[in-house]
Amino acid sequence: MAFSIPYLLSIITFLPLLGAVLVALVGGDETKKQIAFVTTLVTFVVSLLLLFNWDDGNAGMQFLEDLPWFPEMGIRYIMGVDGISLFLVLLTTLLMPIAIYFSNLYVDEQVGLYLAMMLLLETSMIGVFLALDLVLFFVFFEFSLIPMYLLIGRWGGTRRIYAALKFFLYTFAGSAVMLVAILAVYFATGTLNVLELQNGQITGALQTWGFLAFTLAFAIKVPIFPFHTWLPDAHVQAPTAGSIILAGILLKMGTYGYLRFSVPIFPEAAAQYGPWIGALAIIGIIYGALVALVQKDFKALVAYSSVAHLGYVMLGLVTMNLQGVSGSVLQMVNHGVSTGALFLMVGLLYERRHTRMFDDFGGLWKSIPIYSGLLLLVIMSSAGLPGLNGFVGEFTILLGAYIYNPFYAIVGALGVILAAWYLLTAFRKVAQGPITNPANEAENISDLRPNEIAMIMPLVLLFFLIGLFPNLFLDKINPSVQQLVENPAIVIHHTVPESVMPETALTETVKAEQ
Repeated sequence: MAFSIPYLLSIITFLPLLGAVLVALVGGDETKKQIAFVTTLVTFVVSLLLLFNWDDGNAGMQFLEDLPWFPEMGIRYIMGVDGISLFLVLLTTLLMPIAIYFSNLYVDEQVGLYLAMMLLLETSMIGVFLALDLVLFFVFFEFSLIPMYLLIGRWGGTRRIYAALKFFLYTFAGSAVMLVAILAVYFATGTLNVLELQNGQITGALQTWGFLAFTLAFAIKVPIFPFHTWLPDAHVQAPTAGSIILAGILLKMGTYGYLRFSVPIFPEAAAQYGPWIGALAIIGIIYGALVALVQKDFKALVAYSSVAHLGYVMLGLVTMNLQGVSGSVLQMVNHGVSTGALFLMVGLLYERRHTRMFDDFGGLWKSIPIYSGLLLLVIMSSAGLPGLNGFVGEFTILLGAYIYNPFYAIVGALGVILAAWYLLTAFRKVAQGPITNPANEAENISDLRPNEIAMIMPLVLLFFLIGLFPNLFLDKINPSVQQLVENPAIVIHHTVPESVMPETALTETVKAEQ
């Protein structure tokens, strides 16, 4: 390792919490804004030490921290990161300074409380991706509800209270069921250590009911159809920075949780119910795309696109093969980058025109060409244009889905066509055609300023970096995914016909088990 710091994971996790405390203590809105932005920027820089010190050949947990927390109850403070969680942590620390910078430009009410909530949210999200004790994970998972609830309820749109309550009640209900399952797992096995629970310890009825309880909580968080109804309201009503973080990171807590906890702890039930979850994922892909196609609000369209895009992630996860799962892990990052950028572009447009309705736009390419050009690039990324990030994830997922079930891959490919349809339709309504509204004339609307371009450029660079050099990411993701899918407790339940599976170590393990 080039340069390591003791307790690096804890430092990354709790630096934003320290920033939140400082923001609460100091006076002056400008000072608070500077502290919040610097805190998130420092957190991102420190998190890069994970990448610089990464051991590509190590499939297990790295930078592991294991300390007693409540030893008399078997609860430990265990933190670790592997190829599955590495880029989700980095995505979190990258999107946060962008969201904070946007907020510093446009939020002017109760600035201190707003920034403190954003920083608390960052700590909780990083903790979710690093926690390896079920209770520790649950604490971070639940705590994220509080700041997001306040961000939507206080700084959201006209129906913000309704959206905030709906978000909180949906996700809290699922989490309450998961808490009961965590207690049942503890009393059945005597441990809350996630790494110990991946060895097929849970049997009998708890295998089924535990899986259903965990997966319900994660399905609501993703959200999977038909648990998605809270998401469009939350996205539309949330402030722009809240939508960036909600789509970019918070939803990944559901897909990550399913892969990290539901599948390895309850492999038999995961195999049994995997086809049903795959079917719901396919329905979500098609449903989300069709509903997005008829939206009149730009932000609502992006919200429904998340239902469709995260359907691909769940489809890849249920395949439990290297292609599908690695593609899903990469697509979690891709969705965070692309959809986070889309919400950022919608927010920049809203701050200029104070409307998101398609009927109020048209012809913006003539009046604000820099904005329109970047918007087209972001839309192409989200649509999966070859050479950009979205294509790599979707193609790999569909490859894994074909190995698992060719029908799923065929229907999933239809969703790619629909995505291009609704996204390009949105661009046509916003930027192309004649200018029919005087408010869209060049003298009445300003193009992007240099600092606004700087906000979007890190995400644009990632479009090309992931799209053109995916192995920079997959080389770190694949070892951990392969170790997971070749776990004997999982392999014995997740099999596919040999005629469609290439001869790999995975098939050799299956044959040995048989």
